[in-house]
Amino acid sequence: MSAMNGASPKLSVAALNAAYGRAHILYDVALSVGAGEAVALIGRNGAGKSTTMRSIVGLVANCSGEIVFDGSSIAHLPAHERVRRGLGYVPEDRRIFSELTVEENLAVGRQSQRPNAPLWTRDQLFDIFPNLRELRARLGGRMSGGEQQMLAIARTLMGNPSLVLLDEPSEGLAPKIVEQMIEAILSMKRQGLSLLLSEQNVRFARLVADRFCVIEKGRVRFTGTIAEFDARPDISDTYLAL
Repeated sequence: MSAMNGASPKLSVAALNAAYGRAHILYDVALSVGAGEAVALIGRNGAGKSTTMRSIVGLVANCSGEIVFDGSSIAHLPAHERVRRGLGYVPEDRRIFSELTVEENLAVGRQSQRPNAPLWTRDQLFDIFPNLRELRARLGGRMSGGEQQMLAIARTLMGNPSLVLLDEPSEGLAPKIVEQMIEAILSMKRQGLSLLLSEQNVRFARLVADRFCVIEKGRVRFTGTIAEFDARPDISDTYLAL
């Protein structure tokens, strides 16, 4: 499904600008995510991917632009209100509660069911992330990086969001865990969840995303399907090659 099929997108961002102090980071960023669609925001390290995510969820103070979620503008709302409306966010640094067990972390994330959003139970999440079922009594601080990433995503899903922002979900993970992460994201899509993920790993992104949005130096340089991206090797050579 795509935001380009005539239906109103789940998320629409336009003219998004952001700065940290005097450093202007984002320049008129525009992107959209359709209902049930996964869009990958791809770019080199430092391209502006994380700042885009943080701006959408309301964590960048010096930020302007239009952010429409489920048909309503949320640009004026504080971060907790955006989350309350069904926006989920998994930051790059995960931020799990290290002194709580897996079960307790999931319980902290629980919120009521929302209209137009999949309902997640603990057992469903254990089906998607079997490692967590085995580690349910383990403290978050005693888990591997990959296990913590799975827990961070599962805890966010316990809030029953209708759209989730995943910041660098594959970064630093062992190949076996990356495979499990791909399967987990595809499972989320099958449940009807909308996803915006930031990635440096184009191979990973093409396995889970419907469309690519290429960002470089805070500006969107390309938006299109995977096939359209493949037809433009100049985009990859110019903005993604190391």
